[in-house]
Amino acid sequence: MEEYLQPTYYLDFDHPDVQEFVQSHFGGLNPTEAVVRAYYFVRDEIGYNPYRVGLKREQYKSSYILGRKQNYCIPKAVLFASLARAVGVPSRIGLADVVNHLSSQRFIEKLGSKVFAFHGFTEVYLDKWIKATPTFDSKLCVKYGVSPLEFDGQSDAMFQSFDENGNRFMEYVKDRGTHADLPFDTIMQGFREFYPHFLKGGIPEGNMIDEEPAAT
Repeated sequence: MEEYLQPTYYLDFDHPDVQEFVQSHFGGLNPTEAVVRAYYFVRDEIGYNPYRVGLKREQYKSSYILGRKQNYCIPKAVLFASLARAVGVPSRIGLADVVNHLSSQRFIEKLGSKVFAFHGFTEVYLDKWIKATPTFDSKLCVKYGVSPLEFDGQSDAMFQSFDENGNRFMEYVKDRGTHADLPFDTIMQGFREFYPHFLKGGIPEGNMIDEEPAAT
């Protein structure tokens, strides 16, 4: 369990900015309360934007992610895992391939696939390993008719199979395991193999495209 409590290059909760944030937001809370509050901060204060896909290592450090207003699933999972460790709760990064049946055709065409490879989520240990997905912010969920994922520190908070109208929503199609630290090189290589069209020509300043967030 000790490896899930240590700071790493990506989960750099020992960084002064992260430490200051933890003290100001979670001071006086017990570990479960702090982790739940961290979940909602990551879910709602960092808007989901699937075009914000960085290619540089430093863009996946929690100290960098903390200062962003938008990001996609993997950095959000990294930040949540880092904040959990900062309050003494073991955490790890989970990866899976998913299909979003409500994704826009525009984004599917841009991506070149209906499968979203290497979706990132977080597992925290609160008497047991619990999965949590702080990916889609509440405003985006309301816009697309999907209930925001709630997290109570006791039960898994994973993507729903159906939306509020009974339409198919998220489908997990491949489990890529859990990791004590972010497997950056594996993810980047996977992106190059899965999305050669999306990555064609490089990404200015390490990001895909600055566009309005879209549900994917």
